[in-house]
Amino acid sequence: MSTTKNTRLNISQTEELKILRTITDITSSEFDLTWILKEVVKIVTEMTKADSVFIYLFDQKKENLVLMASKTPHMKELGKITLQAGEGITGWVAKESRPVAIRENAYQDPRFKNLDVLPEDRYEAFLSVPVLYKGKTIGVINVQHKRPHTYASRTTALIQTIGKLIGGVIENARLYEDTKQKASQFDSLMKVSQTITSEKYLDEILNLIVVVTAEMLNSKICSVMLLDERGEELAIKATQSLSEEYRKKPNLKVKTSLSGTVIQSRKPVIVEDVRQEARYAYRDLAVKENLTSMLAVPMIVKDKAIGVISVYTKNPHSFTNEETEALQLVANQAAVAVENTKLMEESLKAKEALETRKLVERAKGILMRMNTLGEEAAYRLIHKKSMDSCRSMKDIAESIILMDEFRK
Repeated sequence: MSTTKNTRLNISQTEELKILRTITDITSSEFDLTWILKEVVKIVTEMTKADSVFIYLFDQKKENLVLMASKTPHMKELGKITLQAGEGITGWVAKESRPVAIRENAYQDPRFKNLDVLPEDRYEAFLSVPVLYKGKTIGVINVQHKRPHTYASRTTALIQTIGKLIGGVIENARLYEDTKQKASQFDSLMKVSQTITSEKYLDEILNLIVVVTAEMLNSKICSVMLLDERGEELAIKATQSLSEEYRKKPNLKVKTSLSGTVIQSRKPVIVEDVRQEARYAYRDLAVKENLTSMLAVPMIVKDKAIGVISVYTKNPHSFTNEETEALQLVANQAAVAVENTKLMEESLKAKEALETRKLVERAKGILMRMNTLGEEAAYRLIHKKSMDSCRSMKDIAESIILMDEFRK
């Protein structure tokens, strides 16, 4: 009997070592967070024969736990279901950094919180273990069984060890994804920067900016509104929205609109749900276009706000400081692009005016010589011909010069 017992113990130790080796392999593998969590769920499922395995990770920015992985299909719920620290058994484990093992009637525990979208909440047995990194809880592994189940102390200890081992690789994977995102944002910003030194006109520049920005921030709509010459109204100048109604929405008064507040304060404005915001002028349009959260930032150049860039999301979204700073950087670069383009257009107009003046002066000289006219009379003749023919004075002057050359 003793031999049989030792054999069983050795097998258990062998399996445990195999599991730990597999976890070690994961910790030294690629920085793909989704793959890492999926593999951990698979290992814990095989080890415990559980009916359900969940992994929640703590979102530092939003200060809550987010469901990130599951044994059973919950594609719509992943990334959406959240718990506050201390909320439910999972939240309690995250807050206390201690495991909880319940053999049966887990739903009767006073700490239990029912989530209607998760049928697993009706399961009998529940084991919840913290995922640790540098002694701090960054997530929770939940194991559930449909029927009453006793979680052996050795099983709990092994999952705790797994939680400690994967904590570092999860943080590294998150850092890697964050770095990739920032690199993508940098590339997007570089595209915007390149347009500033290009010779494209304003409409083309602004249209490129809204497309790049919407892609960068994963927003449903991005729009640029610019101040009119009097500084009293904001008019939409570019958007990647396909809605004709959105494109043609009326100008906004600076003094009475939400976007006007951005101009006046020269500070970003975040609205969780524009459909419920009294200051938002087009709530009906927001409902129709399925717009929810909004981030609007001022376009500032030379300490002056000249417009507003706004992004909207389809679903409720809490914009982070990083997202706000990224959009503000884009907005400031866009403001420079607008200013540079205006200067370029003014320069072209001045050049055009100078060329026209030179041609008119030359044409006047020809008329004065050919028809013995005075300077004023020659000018009036060119001006009258321009008005009568609906052609520019430049065109008329060029025609006179061309006729004179043919005569020679």
